[in-house]
Amino acid sequence: MQILNTIRFDNIKGDVFGGVTAAVIALPMALAFGVASGAGPEAGLYGAVLVGLFAALFGATPTLISEPTGPMTVVFTAVIASLLAANPDQGLAMAFTVVILAGFFQIGFGIFRVGHFVTMMPYTVVSGFMSGIGLILIILQIGPFLGSAPPPGGVIGTLESLPTLVSNISWAEFALGTITFAVLVFTPKQVRRFLPPQLLALVLGTVIAVLFFSSDIRVIGEIPTGLPSLQMPVFDWSQWQVMLVNALVLAMLGSIDALLTSVIADNLTKQESNANKELIGQGVGNIASGFFGGIPGAGATMGTVVNIQAGARSALSGLTRVAVLVVVIIWIAELTAMIPLAVLSGIALNVGLNIIDWGFLKRAHRVSPKSAGILYMVIALTVFVDLIVAVSIGVFVANLLTIERLTKVQSDAVKAIRDGDEDELTSDEQTILDDANGKILVFALGGPLFFGLAKAISRQRAVLSDHQVLVVDFTDVPVIGVSSSLAIEQMVFDDLDAGKPVYFVGMGSSVRERMDRLGILERIHPDHIYAEREACLKDASAYLEQRAHA
Repeated sequence: MQILNTIRFDNIKGDVFGGVTAAVIALPMALAFGVASGAGPEAGLYGAVLVGLFAALFGATPTLISEPTGPMTVVFTAVIASLLAANPDQGLAMAFTVVILAGFFQIGFGIFRVGHFVTMMPYTVVSGFMSGIGLILIILQIGPFLGSAPPPGGVIGTLESLPTLVSNISWAEFALGTITFAVLVFTPKQVRRFLPPQLLALVLGTVIAVLFFSSDIRVIGEIPTGLPSLQMPVFDWSQWQVMLVNALVLAMLGSIDALLTSVIADNLTKQESNANKELIGQGVGNIASGFFGGIPGAGATMGTVVNIQAGARSALSGLTRVAVLVVVIIWIAELTAMIPLAVLSGIALNVGLNIIDWGFLKRAHRVSPKSAGILYMVIALTVFVDLIVAVSIGVFVANLLTIERLTKVQSDAVKAIRDGDEDELTSDEQTILDDANGKILVFALGGPLFFGLAKAISRQRAVLSDHQVLVVDFTDVPVIGVSSSLAIEQMVFDDLDAGKPVYFVGMGSSVRERMDRLGILERIHPDHIYAEREACLKDASAYLEQRAHA
């Protein structure tokens, strides 16, 4: 596996133009997310540079643009709030340590090759927590949008403070936020092709503020110029467990966010990227961001799509984007001092609305009432309880429903055959069973036997008493789970203990290995194991004839 991402120089014009375009979009978003997180606008810029740089160098998706995203910002905002409340002096430094730990978790995900598992989460759960995160971002922007500092207490605190926020509204800041939001929503498509609406909203809102409201509004203020300084991790052992849990949440969310965006990029460029290598690159980027006081990031859908549409085809575009942002940080950061906070709030509010999965929300109830129930449950848990709780419960419930559906479908493939009326039998097999008059019982199994079918196997044992020979047919079974194996074991051992011979037919290598490990084959006579059902039935019929003449 190559260490560096794909960096080519045969498409310099497209890659450079894509990187510059992505940087133009990244600037207002990074500032908005930095302010929204509580770490400050410079933390957003540092995150955009560092996550973007190292993910572009060590990731696997050439055109992926990595930077602070709405979902990551929402979770990091909660991390900062909780750690500052518990430790006001070191809380912010601990929050950046959480970012570092999250990066190590992501590298671990990549090393242990769990990248493809991350994207196997049910869509109802992914849609639910993404929509929930969008709602959180919207709610948290209510205060800044109305001209007040964000109330303490997160979502609940903001909702409880709504009457106060409305009564203390700053009409100047509310107007700026509204104008910003309107520009983002109503900019014509013809203009969007040449000028990103985020940059247009940022510049227009700032100009209006300087000309008409300069003394009545809150602004970003001076951002430190130059490169960020190294910050050593801070560990408070009393908060160690909290930090690890928060880091795991950030890592999981960042991995999902990045890999889903990577899939979009691969579809647009007709390429296929290594998900595990991408996670390693994302992890390195977040480690670097945490060490230098930047907020966490992941693959950003908007920046990635714009990058590709502008002509980018290699990681040179991501490096170009980083170079442009470094120029901003080193030389022209002072120009951002007059950007109103209300403008950034309008940008973040629009991001929150875009994160919500409106398309699926509109039709979830038509697709499946149960899926809609999971969706709304995950949204509610994400907004009012906790992201990791929402995802855990959502995945658990979704998997239970999936197992139930699969069990109903595959239960029909578990059959107890006594006579020759089954169409799946050959004419010779039908004749043998008819001549046996129900004394030979064929227990036919079909499809992969997972634990959900153990009950169906046990239920069929109710018809197994009135026979003299048992034939267990594994011909159509590719794999078998432990629970189903144990149910078959009980059925087989009951017959053997009753003195009835048991035959096995059609065991593949996987099934044979499972039966052998459980010790079931030790009790089956070697001559009673067959590859073909007809030969087995002939032997079983011969056994009955010998017994009849004994």
